[in-house]
Amino acid sequence: MPRLYGDRIMLREYRSDDFVHMRDWVNDPEVVNNLSDVFLYPHTASETEAFLSAVLEKEGDHRGFVIADLKTEAYIGQIDLFKFDWKNRTTEMGIVIGSREMRDKGYGSEAIRVLQKFVFERLNLNRLQLEVHDYNAAAINCYIRCGFREEGRLRERHYMNGSYTDTVLMAILRSDYTRLMADPIDGERS
Repeated sequence: MPRLYGDRIMLREYRSDDFVHMRDWVNDPEVVNNLSDVFLYPHTASETEAFLSAVLEKEGDHRGFVIADLKTEAYIGQIDLFKFDWKNRTTEMGIVIGSREMRDKGYGSEAIRVLQKFVFERLNLNRLQLEVHDYNAAAINCYIRCGFREEGRLRERHYMNGSYTDTVLMAILRSDYTRLMADPIDGERS
């Protein structure tokens, strides 16, 4: 996949030296409690290395980008596509901003918008979907600002800290994206 550019960030290829940055967040409860149960147990360095090797070798149905500073190419986080369904023109998205210092600065929103352009205008897909835990209000608000809509809930699907919580299913369709591009909300899109 080519590099993709936003105003402040680029979506670039994974590199072997991203390992160090991935290790900074992969066992941080503040980060992984908002991610999938893949992070239920601590990840060893060899597990992180195996994931990175699989991405670098383009094994499986996972394709992704590192969210990086536009000028320095420094690692900010990751945004990935998986579960491609080429017949029905759909894929799923996952995102993480690994560095605490980089959160709440709009990098995630910008990365999502850049990825949406790639998904709908370059890959010719019709649907981009994701799952998010209902307690992750910051992420849900970000997704809504980026045009995603809640489509349903898997009630009490996720167990966290002594209680069951819902998993929220969200998606944006090509028609939603096209409408947003034609009539940007609050000048956020261009």
